[in-house]
Amino acid sequence: MKQVLEILGFIALVQGIAGLVHEFTDWDWGLVQRIGFLDGYEIYASVALLVLAFALFAAAESRKSG
Repeated sequence: MKQVLEILGFIALVQGIAGLVHEFTDWDWGLVQRIGFLDGYEIYASVALLVLAFALFAAAESRKSG
């Protein structure tokens, strides 16, 4: 379970960073800007993904190994 949380946290972290990079540099990568109902809220969604990533990492650290 710990590894699953770490993998999900890593994916959320990468997508959050990708969304912020896309907003500030117009590089076309990441999934946040491709989701239609998030139009105009991409920065908020990216920050929320970063917060989720850190929460998942914290939950993974609190779990026992195995």
